[in-house]
Amino acid sequence: MEQVEPYQKFFFICEGANTETWYFKKLIDFKTELGIHPMIAVCLLEKTGEDRNPSYPLKLLKFADQQKLNPELGFDQEHDKMIVVFDADIFETKVDNYTEILRIADENGDIIAVTNPSFELFLLLHYRGSYESDILPNQKEILKNEKEGNLTFIYRLLLSRSGINCKKNPQIGELAQFLDIAVDQEKNLNRDAASCSGQITCNIGKIIDGIRHKSVKP
Repeated sequence: MEQVEPYQKFFFICEGANTETWYFKKLIDFKTELGIHPMIAVCLLEKTGEDRNPSYPLKLLKFADQQKLNPELGFDQEHDKMIVVFDADIFETKVDNYTEILRIADENGDIIAVTNPSFELFLLLHYRGSYESDILPNQKEILKNEKEGNLTFIYRLLLSRSGINCKKNPQIGELAQFLDIAVDQEKNLNRDAASCSGQITCNIGKIIDGIRHKSVKP
């Protein structure tokens, strides 16, 4: 039987080597249940070798650009997309070239998937009622995201909900099956990547939801 090529491919490239990887692997496993069209391919590009550790957003964009030339991926410049996932917390306190990152991504045709302060915020949204109970009353603390010991504030909120060390336990990826809850609650937050400074921000659910509502040409 002749293999049918997907109409469009979306490649996720993540800042973290564990938590985000576990989540997107499960998202791909649940692709059918989540309503992503069979002709839409969702892929995770795992960093290996010398590329495994670089997590700085500019390096992620460079890695994305390099992978477009990888013949094994069959990246179609006209249809396919690279989605670069990273935390914006460093741009609140340490780094000031966020606008440049958005510009480069736009020029390259890449999609920026961002959380402010961090990916744990997106995971927390998968728990029903977490916006009202955990996020809304703690907005200032979440943006500051100060550490207590080695644990940031948003990490502690997620840990309280999940009982899972999301940096060490791949079970955290199972949250992907509750994407609908996350997408719905995310609407209460800023979802504009260009204006995330000083705002609790997450647009990952919006991006994934957009993928599963993509129309496929016959």
